[in-house]
Amino acid sequence: MTAPTLPATMTVWRQDRFGSAAEVAARTVPVTAPAAGQVLVRMEAVSINSGDIHLMHGSPRMVRLFFGLRRPRVRGRGMDLAGVVVAVGPGVAALAVGDRVVGAGTETLAEYAVVPASRLTRLPDDVDPADAACLPVAGNTAVTALAGRELRGSRVLVVGAGGGVGTLTVQLAAARGAEVWATCGARAEETLSALGAARTVDYRTVPVGDLPREHFDLVVDIAGLTPLPVLRARLRAGGVVALVGGEGGAVLGPIPRLVRSLFARRRGRRFRPVTATTKSEVTAELVDLLSRGILTPVIQRRVPLSDAATALAHVEEGHTVGKVVVLA
Repeated sequence: MTAPTLPATMTVWRQDRFGSAAEVAARTVPVTAPAAGQVLVRMEAVSINSGDIHLMHGSPRMVRLFFGLRRPRVRGRGMDLAGVVVAVGPGVAALAVGDRVVGAGTETLAEYAVVPASRLTRLPDDVDPADAACLPVAGNTAVTALAGRELRGSRVLVVGAGGGVGTLTVQLAAARGAEVWATCGARAEETLSALGAARTVDYRTVPVGDLPREHFDLVVDIAGLTPLPVLRARLRAGGVVALVGGEGGAVLGPIPRLVRSLFARRRGRRFRPVTATTKSEVTAELVDLLSRGILTPVIQRRVPLSDAATALAHVEEGHTVGKVVVLA
């Protein structure tokens, strides 16, 4: 396919200092040509993750050691993407101009983004790019949280199941034969039941500590607010708590809690911190499940790129059911 003629400039959403969504603004910048091993992607859809909000805030403050002490080192927001390859850098053989792709990069809240080809996978023509864009970060996290367990016939508790990671975790666990219980806000209960949760629990009226003791083979803790002994007490012998999320303090965030979890094992009941990386082969598997109707991303709101700050602000509020997707 002949490479399309590219515009000289594009819109990208960036921030000059850490802060709320009000600090992120549309900028006009030159379109950058891909270097070796990279491709240029024309965005079709970008989903917003909680990680985007943490980077926007520069919180916890320890992350600023890696992402900029006084101001963001990478000023553009966005990680997930689905779009079309419009230019290919030297050494890229796996992708070509015109390929529809999905994956993860940086500064994807833009009309175009330069992305390493290794972080992308082809997207079938019959898959909605908005649905696909929900998969890379949240989907890889869900897969990692469930890894290493035989789920058929087991009972899984997902704590804080209403967001992007939670809604995918519930579906993946149910598809693999688990009986899934999900704690969430009341507004997400109907959605999670439709996605395969055998039982949903409104965390505002029934805290995790009121759920049956020694009842679950796996607890996936996304909310990160329940004391570790309370989570451990819900496990059967040999069970595992997968620690996905956690807010913690302003400086160190969830790190103290993760350190405590290393010493909180009792009678074979243990904790496993989840550090998810976005792998193109895992994303490809998730896309296959999506195309076969086994996964259905929950999209609460679709927002045009011209209003991307509103999408960030909505996720920043912390009450999103599923995902918010920005359409370019």
